[in-house]
Amino acid sequence: MGTGTGIGRVRGLGSAKHGAHHWLAQRYTAVGNLLLVLWLLFSLISLPGLDYESVVGWIANPLVAVPMMLMLVSIFYHLRLGMQVMLEDYVHDKGLSFLSVLLLNFYAIGGAAAGIFAIAKIAFTGAAD
Repeated sequence: MGTGTGIGRVRGLGSAKHGAHHWLAQRYTAVGNLLLVLWLLFSLISLPGLDYESVVGWIANPLVAVPMMLMLVSIFYHLRLGMQVMLEDYVHDKGLSFLSVLLLNFYAIGGAAAGIFAIAKIAFTGAAD
């Protein structure tokens, strides 16, 4: 006796063995996002002022720039995971589903890269223009 129904085994339907990994990755990134966003909020509150020079000087610190970059990567990865689930649930055409996930990947990678570039520029040059 195998697992699932007879017709399910014939059609090849059943667990793809990837659901648990996806679910855990979403939970791990959610916890990481929570911790990093709380760090960001408390760090901003502890600044003497929120003027341009203070914030640029704060971001130029490597102990600030690195967690900010990690936060961006975690947030965009979490976004990609959640949007992928939504697309898989609601886009039923295979071609459109593939295109949607492809565009989602480009968006997530591009958004994270742009954010990392902005933080790195501030951290290395001390200016945002």
